[in-house]
Amino acid sequence: MHLLVIGYVWPEPNSSAAGSRMMQLLNCFHKAQWQLSFASPAQQTEHMTDLSLLGIKPEHIELNDASFDTYITNKKPDIVIFDRFMMEEQFGWRVEKFSPDSLRVLNTEDLHSLRQARHNALKQNRDFVIEDLYSDHGIREVAAIHRCDLTLMISEVETKLLIDEFHVPETHVLHLPFMLPEPQNTDTLLSFEQRQHFISIGNFRHAPNWDAVLQLKTEIWPKIRKRLPKAEMHIYGAYPPPKATQLNNAKEGFLVKGWAEDAQKVMQQARLCLAPLRFGAGIKGKLVEAMQMGTPSITTTIGAESMHGDFPWNGVITDDINTFVDAAISLYEDKPSWQLMQQNGNRILRARYQAEEWEPKLINRLKLQIQLRENLRKKHFLGLMLRHHSLKSTQYMSQWIELKNKNEEDQD
Repeated sequence: MHLLVIGYVWPEPNSSAAGSRMMQLLNCFHKAQWQLSFASPAQQTEHMTDLSLLGIKPEHIELNDASFDTYITNKKPDIVIFDRFMMEEQFGWRVEKFSPDSLRVLNTEDLHSLRQARHNALKQNRDFVIEDLYSDHGIREVAAIHRCDLTLMISEVETKLLIDEFHVPETHVLHLPFMLPEPQNTDTLLSFEQRQHFISIGNFRHAPNWDAVLQLKTEIWPKIRKRLPKAEMHIYGAYPPPKATQLNNAKEGFLVKGWAEDAQKVMQQARLCLAPLRFGAGIKGKLVEAMQMGTPSITTTIGAESMHGDFPWNGVITDDINTFVDAAISLYEDKPSWQLMQQNGNRILRARYQAEEWEPKLINRLKLQIQLRENLRKKHFLGLMLRHHSLKSTQYMSQWIELKNKNEEDQD
């Protein structure tokens, strides 16, 4: 089986949950002994992972350029995974035209339009309503999902939303959370006494993370620090902008540390993880990592969405700032409660995120989807219609840009 991933960015597992998720997928396919290719129009970065460890040679592809047509014709992969809907918009019509037998799979990471719609509602100081998804962004994303043979959804809430609200057939969606190794026994991790301070971690380029940092700085940390004057708030994350580093204040115990070389190490050294996320989507890598490192967390309903099922959270979930502060202080000082929350996290990991359970489901579903490909395409009329209209318009726009770029080069 030959599988090609068209990446929106190069995987950075130490920078973002999306990077971790991509590496989980690649490792799963590598274990299945599938031939893997990874191509992206993005610039390579200093934090990107070494794909050669999985026998993958990074390949650069151009946007709005017919060179991709030759590339995909020569490759003829059995499966193409578009990493986020923007890559399906850009390359989907070319894959369909020049490698029509390839199974087209969309990896969403999270539902981008849901995250954006929740953000817009927050900025307008009102509750999110389902109609907020009927935006240009939402229409584009859902159209891409309908055009694909299968979409990987990391969140149960978002999987249900696609099926119930946007009429995506269940045959075209797979709920697939993080696929993680067997969790460590909590007695092998640093103890309550060996840990100190609070941690928040997340890529600064991700809007929900930056908003959470501002919440900590202005609303939450001053109240915690007043009652725990020796405690510190450690803020970690890739690509901190000047506006973030300027928040660093040793006197207040608010320390902006930036990039963490070893995110798991700094997470395990902290006694508590704080994630006051007011908007977002998907499931949160930072909160899974906290569970893996035995670090209880205080978060919001958005933060914990689709993460723990019917199991008790490994900390406290609240959207009220004063309750958030009280919970953080109480759990920071109460060893028995802290240990109980740590065990809760371990239980969630074992019940919901085991790679040995999810990897075979993914592999078997892809094999089945290939077998049923033609029949499912014929039956999904909405997908046929969207591919006919949307891909034509995308194709003509892309070809127009390509011609324009060529004319400009000729004039130079």
